[in-house]
Amino acid sequence: MNFRSLTRGDGVVIGAAVLLFIASFLDTLDIEGAPDDKLPNAWENGNLLLSVYLLGIIGAALIVVGRALPQQRKVAGLDLGQLGVAFAIASAWSSLGAIFDTDQSYGFFFDSSIGARGDSPDAGVGLILGLIAALALAGGAIAGLIVPALKAPLMGGPKPMTPQPYGGQPQGGYGYPGAGAGQPQPGAPYGGQPGQPQGQSFGGQPQPQAGQTPPPAQAQPAGDFSPFWFAVPVPRPLYAEDGSPTPIAELAPGTWYLAVEQRGPGLVAQTQDGRRGVLQDTTGIQRG
Repeated sequence: MNFRSLTRGDGVVIGAAVLLFIASFLDTLDIEGAPDDKLPNAWENGNLLLSVYLLGIIGAALIVVGRALPQQRKVAGLDLGQLGVAFAIASAWSSLGAIFDTDQSYGFFFDSSIGARGDSPDAGVGLILGLIAALALAGGAIAGLIVPALKAPLMGGPKPMTPQPYGGQPQGGYGYPGAGAGQPQPGAPYGGQPGQPQGQSFGGQPQPQAGQTPPPAQAQPAGDFSPFWFAVPVPRPLYAEDGSPTPIAELAPGTWYLAVEQRGPGLVAQTQDGRRGVLQDTTGIQRG
């Protein structure tokens, strides 16, 4: 799973799910004069627990997992994210019904030590906080699909880098091969390891050392295309070079990829595990 592909909308969903989980342990009834240890919480009412609290938490988990998976998984013809949104909406709807009809929610809850039979209990902090969390969960799930600000990466994209000649290793950006400890020296192959012979670049072609000017044949390959590093602003699918409609990978924000060829309006890109494919949507990409 690639959790760097999560968006700000997913952050809202996660926060609402945590709040919903906390609310499930709080008193769901408020009866004047009743001791706190006599008031039930959601875990003492199976219908309320399943239809509001657990349904919302499961929906949030489906949304987050569906976003983090490299390929979409479907259940009954629906993507996990779509199913999670449906669960979130159902949770909010059930929460509205529970807070306006506490008698039905608890089967005319009665205990001789806290109140007389027929007293209608008020909604407790657990129901109120649960309603707020369920509404925030449903709102975040829906808005995360349509509001541009909530589609931005939750963890932020890579920092702008100064473009370098092909063959130079950018420093410090997340996802560059060799970033951090044990990074290969400039001139090592893409994804290479320390100690490998220098002077080779992607594809095994000779590469100039640091400070040298690339030969014209390398600086301007056929078709005036020079390979370069890039990052995507939002998760985007990478399709097979044979034109298959099924994605072979998903490019995630915050990771640098190598564009090795121009393919019509798209780019042939290589992932860090060596897979190559066509990025059809190149709008808004950031060059390294």
